[in-house]
Amino acid sequence: QLAESGGGLVQAGDSLRLSCAASEPSFSSTFSGYVMGWFRQAPGKEREFVARITWGGLSTYYADSVKGRFFISRDNAKKMVYLQMDSLKPEDTAVYYCAGTEIDTWNPDEFDYWGQGTQATVSS
Repeated sequence: QLAESGGGLVQAGDSLRLSCAASEPSFSSTFSGYVMGWFRQAPGKEREFVARITWGGLSTYYADSVKGRFFISRDNAKKMVYLQMDSLKPEDTAVYYCAGTEIDTWNPDEFDYWGQGTQATVSS
């Protein structure tokens, strides 16, 4: 239902822009009714919250580790969510997932729809 893209291998200080497309018809037709979030999982670590954006895009919230460097946005007409990642650090290396939920939360257990993830690797 969700498909991420835009990952890759970059150097510390570079930028990446991740995209997430809502592809499944029943989900995409009500896309604006979902809070969308980005999460990441590094090798050997638990999945962690990165950012979330509310239904109309008026409210955003970020993990402290990415605040001021990452920016989440959405385009409801295109059924897309984006994560602009600037000033990347090696510790940002992870598989990044987008997810959707009908409630305003950043708890991954409360997100119902998930993509397959895209790998972002930051070299030092």
